[in-house]
Amino acid sequence: MTADCQRNSLSPVKLLNLDHVAIAVEDLDSAIEDYRSRYGVEPLYRERVEDQGVEEAMIPVGGSFVQLLEPLGPETPVGRFLSKNGEGLHHIAYAVSSIESALDHLKNEGARLIDAEPRVGGRGARIAFVHPRDLNGTLIELVELTG
Repeated sequence: MTADCQRNSLSPVKLLNLDHVAIAVEDLDSAIEDYRSRYGVEPLYRERVEDQGVEEAMIPVGGSFVQLLEPLGPETPVGRFLSKNGEGLHHIAYAVSSIESALDHLKNEGARLIDAEPRVGGRGARIAFVHPRDLNGTLIELVELTG
């Protein structure tokens, strides 16, 4: 094992699970119906998250979710994403045991953070985003579920 692999294996950030894969959609009801008819799945959660400017549905798949995101308006982050990119993969979210520890570690490593402090997201989870330019062009969300 190389020194870099050893260092990373001792990192205070441990990704516990793939929490969800988020897909930006124009019409949430239509996307839910498409998943229902094609794959026989139903959302476990559906909610409006005003401060993120989305209505979301969480469809369970194994131990993770597919999150469908409809913007509440064109000037929201997901609204801007849709106008630039069209429907599709928006971000990947990883579950962590301590979002503060994860953010502290990432700050110390020089990561480009969108959120320096956690905020509340869907399902009442504490979340924070890492900029897509930080790692391979993918927007990363860290998720700490509350008990």
